[in-house]
Amino acid sequence: MREIVMDTETTGLDPNTGDRIVEIGGVELLNHMPTGRTYHQYINPERSMPQEAFEVHGLGDEFLSDKPVFKQIGQEFVDFVGDSRLVIHNASFDMKFINAELKWMGLAPIPFEQALDTLAIARKKFPGSPASLDALCRRFGIDNASRTLHGALLDSEILAEVYLELIGGRQPGLVLAADTKKKAGVVEDSDWRAAPRATPLPSRLSDQEKKAHENFVAKMGDDALWAKLG
Repeated sequence: MREIVMDTETTGLDPNTGDRIVEIGGVELLNHMPTGRTYHQYINPERSMPQEAFEVHGLGDEFLSDKPVFKQIGQEFVDFVGDSRLVIHNASFDMKFINAELKWMGLAPIPFEQALDTLAIARKKFPGSPASLDALCRRFGIDNASRTLHGALLDSEILAEVYLELIGGRQPGLVLAADTKKKAGVVEDSDWRAAPRATPLPSRLSDQEKKAHENFVAKMGDDALWAKLG
């Protein structure tokens, strides 16, 4: 079974009032095992970034100005996702943005039934307890110290760990598949690292993202290919 654990960052809360996606990140699982294949794309929203949104993810107008617009990467994203289950924390939020963007470029929406909401799973499993991603990391002992700001790919990696705990526990000794083919947005390479963000984002330095990914790989054990090639 193929699943994509994914997250988005946006300019705000509602695409119907002009808000847009500015980042998409996804981690591929096959039978609940990370394959090493990921999707990551920054997106030019074709509008200014509200200060309150910038304070959440640190992605500003200058940084996003030379990134592709959604219509340039939408088909690639749909091709990557295919008919796989989408594992998303608060799925209704991300799905309404993804489908709004697809609609604007004339593509068919992704059925909501294709999404699995980890927020709903957590609330059912731990009724009355906090169910944010940070709260679940604390519950399961998952290190998210590098999550000073939201980032779609880093949050997808963290959510993958949370998801595996929610469905019964992470499996030890996960080995990522080696594949060296690459194309824009999609990485199928065992030595993948999160793409560094350009200056001036001091709180999101590339060293920090690199450390977060190294922590993610370390939890997979010494046999993980990323660890060997890192």
